[in-house]
Amino acid sequence: MWCVPGAVGGSEEYLVRQLLGIPHTEFDITVCAPNGFIAVHPDVANIHRIIESDHDGRSRPRRVLAESTWLYTRSNGAALVHHGGGTIPTRHRSPTVLTIHDLQYREFPQYVRSHKLAYLKTVMPRSARRADVIAVPTQFVKQTVVDAYGIEPDRIVVVQHGIESTLGMSATGEAELRQKYALGVGPIVLLPAMTHPHKGHLFVLDVMEKYWKDQGVQLVLIGAAGAAEDAVNQRAHSNNLNTCVKKLGRVSKADRDGLIKMSLALVFPSEYEGFGAPVIEAMALGTPVISSDQACLPEVVGDAGLVLPLDVDAWARALDIVESRRAQYLEAAERRIENFTAEASGRALASAYRLALS
Repeated sequence: MWCVPGAVGGSEEYLVRQLLGIPHTEFDITVCAPNGFIAVHPDVANIHRIIESDHDGRSRPRRVLAESTWLYTRSNGAALVHHGGGTIPTRHRSPTVLTIHDLQYREFPQYVRSHKLAYLKTVMPRSARRADVIAVPTQFVKQTVVDAYGIEPDRIVVVQHGIESTLGMSATGEAELRQKYALGVGPIVLLPAMTHPHKGHLFVLDVMEKYWKDQGVQLVLIGAAGAAEDAVNQRAHSNNLNTCVKKLGRVSKADRDGLIKMSLALVFPSEYEGFGAPVIEAMALGTPVISSDQACLPEVVGDAGLVLPLDVDAWARALDIVESRRAQYLEAAERRIENFTAEASGRALASAYRLALS
């Protein structure tokens, strides 16, 4: 697993939950990870053997080199090697399972730094063709990989995201959150995402200005800074929105879970997702979802939320619709969430391993 422990976000959590959910008696798993992984994920270390390298994963050139040297040596004798970051090093052992989270670099190359884009254009297609089996989070990503790289569909296994079993158990209470972040007493709508251009912050701010600010709600934005951070800050702090938009940045898991639970709705107006984990987290925490109709989101949301095109006018009555259908959406979410447990995700990954070993 090649990442910066605790700093990558959804893709790292996706793999961690699979490791927590995979049948422990069937596979003897060793996780090769950057320095610091055990400290961030002690629950994984309690189940599987962890070997940490001497670097923390922050330097991409060093990380790529280590995949072909350190990892190659450590994986000697393994019956199967699973590469979780979308690429397979030039020097590698077989058979291999490769996780591809999405192909965003192809759909929105303008959102990817030029040197990273050049790397992904070269390495990802080659990696996909080298892999014995590819694991993807949704049917949408599966079809995208088939179309983009010409991979046979029967070599691709959908391994859905799993929700952490402790989700919401330590959630901060509503009263504490309102005081801590000066949220007042009115209803809030939450957008939990890094400020990347494709995440839709500017879109929902347009909706807020045109329609929602007159409905007495407050929009709360949480998540680390991305490439659109300056534009989002400028817009959120404009005269028209500064009294009804609260930008909190990165918050703790406890605060994040509490904010989701207390929200009138979680909004997710993204242009592109390989999965969209906040959507199922909201379902599990009893909060209705309003999402865009882009990429995998209709597949993930299903009948458990309101799915709309990225048109400002189409979102005008979204809050009223969600409130009127709240019981219906939450009942559907309760059924749907059974497909997204860590155990279900682990079982799906196990099926990918069996296919690669067959």
